[in-house]
Amino acid sequence: NNPEDPSAGVRQVPFSREIFIERDDFMENPPKKFFRLSPDSEVRLKHAYFITCKEVVRNEAGEITELRCVYDPESRGGQSPDGRRVKGTLHWVSCDQSVEAEVRLYDRLFTLKDMSEMEEGKEYRDYLNPSSLVVLKNSRIEPSLAGAQPLDRFQFLRQGYFCADRDSTAERPIFNRTVTLKDSWAKLVRKDKTD
Repeated sequence: NNPEDPSAGVRQVPFSREIFIERDDFMENPPKKFFRLSPDSEVRLKHAYFITCKEVVRNEAGEITELRCVYDPESRGGQSPDGRRVKGTLHWVSCDQSVEAEVRLYDRLFTLKDMSEMEEGKEYRDYLNPSSLVVLKNSRIEPSLAGAQPLDRFQFLRQGYFCADRDSTAERPIFNRTVTLKDSWAKLVRKDKTD
């Protein structure tokens, strides 16, 4: 659960031939300093193996639907016996053993940092953030999370801290983000857009 805290216990994470990764973890034509997956690049799967992307599969609309990769069976646990290092580490879930969940991403309620600075003639409703709640209905989670009790807390790697919703059940898990994490790649992308 937490390599820095053995008292947190351990859990089994199923690994399979087919896995899900986040869309943001792949780019076909990545810029410099993109240390996630791209064609012919090698990354580490968290607590699993090194993989290299060999083929990108698309649907009729041209959208990426599948990445075909090879793995290095000698790199189990994320280490390579030949000492090679990879810069990127991806989190993932098994396709056939993951569980569908609803994930709610909360953000700032208002678009204005300081509401005392509202323009004259405007009201608070004019500053409501339309993205203050984003609901992801088809998220995939590890099977162990399906048994979470309401208000149990978890860290979702690179995403933030979440708690199980009061209405969450094993058949319909729901998680609410309570705190975001700093994303250094997103920060670089934002900086490039403003330059």
